[in-house]
Amino acid sequence: MHAYRTHTCGALTIADAGNEVRVSGWVHRKRDHGDLVFIDLRDHYGMVQIVTEVDGPVFQVIEGLRAESVVTITGKVVARAKEAVNPNLPTGEIEIRALDAAVLSAAADLPLPVAGEQDYPEDIRLRYRFLDLRRETLHANIVKRTQIIRDMRRRMEDAGFTEYSTPILTASSPEGARDFLVPSRIHAGKFYALPQAPQQYKQLLMVAGFDRYFQIAPCFRDEDPRADRLPGEFYQLDLEMSFVTQEDVWNTMEPVIAQIFEAFADGKHVTPAGSFPRIPHAEAMLKYGSDKPDLRNPIIIQDVTDHFVGSGFGIFASLAESGSVIRAIPAPGAGAGSRKFFDDMNVWARGEGYSGLGYINIKDGVPGGPIAKNHGEEATAKLIAALGLGPNDGVFFAAGKESQAAKLAGLARIRVGEQLNLIDKDRFELCWIVDFPFYEYDEDEKKIDFAHNPFSMPQGGLDALNTQDPLTLKAYQYDMVCNGYEIASGSIRNQSPEAMVKAFELVGLSQADVEERFGGLYRAFQYGAPPHGGMAAGVDRIVMLLCGAQNLREITLFPMNQRAEDLLMGAPSPAEFKQLRELHVRVVEPQAKG
Repeated sequence: MHAYRTHTCGALTIADAGNEVRVSGWVHRKRDHGDLVFIDLRDHYGMVQIVTEVDGPVFQVIEGLRAESVVTITGKVVARAKEAVNPNLPTGEIEIRALDAAVLSAAADLPLPVAGEQDYPEDIRLRYRFLDLRRETLHANIVKRTQIIRDMRRRMEDAGFTEYSTPILTASSPEGARDFLVPSRIHAGKFYALPQAPQQYKQLLMVAGFDRYFQIAPCFRDEDPRADRLPGEFYQLDLEMSFVTQEDVWNTMEPVIAQIFEAFADGKHVTPAGSFPRIPHAEAMLKYGSDKPDLRNPIIIQDVTDHFVGSGFGIFASLAESGSVIRAIPAPGAGAGSRKFFDDMNVWARGEGYSGLGYINIKDGVPGGPIAKNHGEEATAKLIAALGLGPNDGVFFAAGKESQAAKLAGLARIRVGEQLNLIDKDRFELCWIVDFPFYEYDEDEKKIDFAHNPFSMPQGGLDALNTQDPLTLKAYQYDMVCNGYEIASGSIRNQSPEAMVKAFELVGLSQADVEERFGGLYRAFQYGAPPHGGMAAGVDRIVMLLCGAQNLREITLFPMNQRAEDLLMGAPSPAEFKQLRELHVRVVEPQAKG
């Protein structure tokens, strides 16, 4: 018999009754019933019940076990009594009567419980992550993550892609975030950067003739953390294709992503491949107030600025006549309830930093509220008809400069959808957001800058760069969105050296700057670069959605906390003076504030 186990804890069934077996694992729970003591023994594969009588040969050993101690149990498999069968457990028809027990590793008092999965402070969970990872939901999420990644690889290979690895130590690149810098010991005063993405390398692979590349790529960005973005590092399904239009990328990747979701959606509806809506960016900002809309929410925002020109509601009338916009956010069925819902939404909007939300509440066909009273009966009736509102609906209004009104309307749309339970949680609704602006105006720097990826091809190419107002240019750029999360971003690339230089000149960089900062890519484009494009899908966000988690830390093995600290390993930590001297680095302490 094997020293530790003949079976895993989840493998035993009624067919094993009568056999002597050996299992090893962690003590999940212990229950003392007076004349009998039970323990649930857990390993990676499942759980099995162990039982011993008070006069049994291993009673003293089992009675003294603490939760999470590691033990080996040898015993006889017996069928449980009919009333004791646990139908929720794969091994629920049997138990093991212990004949021998060996404690392999006794556990100290636990800093957090493993059984039960109660909410627990994050700092404790991260400091003792090895215990947290034993908990059922988190453990299952990590296993599911590996299964999803394996499925991604298989589907990409089936689609004709080949996995290539790109460098981790590279040069600093303007991907829109701070780089993590790595000092060079050999080249004093110079630094490598960890890649924010393999963007330039994958384009170089296309120039080198590899045609279809992918990898599950680690990426590093020194950004502030949030629920859908971990600090420091993340993984993406990175890919690039040669001789393609953006439609080719969409048609290739829709089946891959849809099939991944279908495989792990546990029966939830998934938007079928070939039917992802393609929503222009401007339309998304108008209808949803966001470039990552949750299409499970049926609310559509409408522009109603014209309805308030010359209105008796003076505030909106003056805004409408001065160039601001007014957006309407319907609230289906809200008028049938109390006015408190509308007042609470106003309080919420102020808490978000806005002056508030105007509203009309319709009860039994009669519009109410200050806007309806001052806007006028006929004008209000026209507004309600234009919005298609019913006799017990409501509507909120966001007013101001276009960008501000769109953002508030988008947030209000989400809030109303959640508060009125309009969102179907059993669906994965996927879409493409397309036709992104190529440039945007930076109010702080008082100049134009790239709105997104600087390596994208502008629609119209070099001619458009030379003749159009830069702020009117659209890019061959696209995002894939699922349930309110951006899960992928990509573009057709600018492979023309002349267009590349012109695109950067419009943001204030010279040809010399381009050659210095992007020398490898710029040189490569001089020697025959195919039209190419691709995208990168966020592995972590896809896994989070498929696991039904609310935070990326619930699908990541060893995440940092919100302050970008690894509480388990104690990183970041001071370097020794010898290390700094070898790297030619001196630490400059931050100046005290005030």
